[in-house]
Amino acid sequence: MAKSKGARLIVTLECTECRTNPDKRSPGVSRYTSTKNRRNTTARLELKKFCRHCNKHTVHKEIK
Repeated sequence: MAKSKGARLIVTLECTECRTNPDKRSPGVSRYTSTKNRRNTTARLELKKFCRHCNKHTVHKEIK
């Protein structure tokens, strides 16, 4: 028997301000990886993380 997919999966979090703000400290987009339980958290994650390109704490949203 093949194993079924687990409840935990790896998600990528991307800075929301890097995509829209041209006046940032350095070029690029800040990305983090995290895990979430797909059964308990069905919506996309939104966490406040430090963005090295904006040089401040911003909201990072789950992509893909």
